[in-house]
Amino acid sequence: MSISTTPVPARTDAPAATRTRPTAPTSLVRRAGLGVTAGSLAWAVPVALLGTTPPAGSWQALVVNLGAVLFQLGLVGLVAVVLRTGAIGTGRLARNLLHLEHALLGVAMFSSLLWAFAPGLYDTGFFSVVDLFWPISMLGMAAIGVRIAIAGRWTGIARFWPAVAESWAPVVVPTSFLLPAVTQYIGAAHLLVGYVALGLILVRRPELTGARDR
Repeated sequence: MSISTTPVPARTDAPAATRTRPTAPTSLVRRAGLGVTAGSLAWAVPVALLGTTPPAGSWQALVVNLGAVLFQLGLVGLVAVVLRTGAIGTGRLARNLLHLEHALLGVAMFSSLLWAFAPGLYDTGFFSVVDLFWPISMLGMAAIGVRIAIAGRWTGIARFWPAVAESWAPVVVPTSFLLPAVTQYIGAAHLLVGYVALGLILVRRPELTGARDR
């Protein structure tokens, strides 16, 4: 009597291997959340008290624009978390868009520093070009917020609150033309409701971004 075995045929209906979703440590997300919260508060308070565009060369302009730099640094950390968690996708296009947003924020910070420390350049064409990156970078953040909600990689309130926070430019820029007398208060209030709250969400619920302890 002979005994033979037949190998089990490979299944053809098994699901294809899926790419592992990128994750970030919860500590990184919490630090970014703290940066967003602190930076937003550092800008919201002087904006509410001194306005969004104090006269160039004044101490008010120095305080407001240094607060703006801290806010922008917080956004740099936020974009880094979006990149590390694959919040808007993991393809080359998504990564390149986030790298571009980092570059836009870098130029926007440069414009804030110029306004704070080089008021003599304020009326020059060079400053006018550089200063355009401020609203452009904020519009880029608005697009990122919408994309986070659509992608659905972040869950719960973290999925939708970035779109609320990052609507700052679409809300405040038109207000500056239509209701200039109250722009500073609307801008400050939007920072508190939007970005400060988003930062606290990241601090308290980092797992909603897919972050894991390592």
